[in-house]
Amino acid sequence: MDEIALYVIIGFVAQMIDGAIGMAYGVTATSVLLSTGVPPATASACVHAAETFTTGASGLAHWKLGNVDRQLLWRLALPGAIGGAIGAYLLSEVNGDTLKPFISVYLMLLGLVIIWKALAKKPLGTPQLRTVAPLGFFGGILDAIGGGGWGPIVTSTLLGQGATPRYAIGSVNLAEFFVTLAISTTFFLTVGLGLWPIITGLIIGGVIAAPFAALAAKHVPAKMLMLVVGCVVVGLSLNTLVRALQ
Repeated sequence: MDEIALYVIIGFVAQMIDGAIGMAYGVTATSVLLSTGVPPATASACVHAAETFTTGASGLAHWKLGNVDRQLLWRLALPGAIGGAIGAYLLSEVNGDTLKPFISVYLMLLGLVIIWKALAKKPLGTPQLRTVAPLGFFGGILDAIGGGGWGPIVTSTLLGQGATPRYAIGSVNLAEFFVTLAISTTFFLTVGLGLWPIITGLIIGGVIAAPFAALAAKHVPAKMLMLVVGCVVVGLSLNTLVRALQ
């Protein structure tokens, strides 16, 4: 029970961050599991199993609060699910840690772009939808391989293109449910799912946090939200890059 309680707290904090700014649940939870010696494929499988529930709750909350753009949702969800399944299969066969430095540099640059756009006076617009499907596909692949990254990659890119934070975050959160479902199913068929106390704790904490995080995304000013997202992306990327190069 003590172990479950610890992961309830971790799941709550991770989902508050993810639901409010559209990223970092998988990165946070996976980092904890890897630090305890859990293999990358098993860690990613556990986190995505938990995320199937937490992203469903978070996405539903965003939907009810009007934070979801339906067109953007499906352009992300379908290719993201396909990419996620491919990434999960690859991770079950290949070590995904070698990709981390490259992903970190990419995310760091995106974070700086978001901060610059938040400080600029140009009004926010809508993303260029022709780029959304490839973004969802590669975001799904990298999310499965790295145990997280759907939010940092997809949300950051959309915000960098000028998407309104509220709709980008809400749509990405709901699309993530379909991506994690595909990833979890693939892991179940390849490496299996274990460590159920951890999965249970992450689910409970994430579901409790989901509605509060959606409210934060709805009411926090757009410019402030973009600054927070940019700073979080840069910070997480630097941390991941340093660890990967050690």
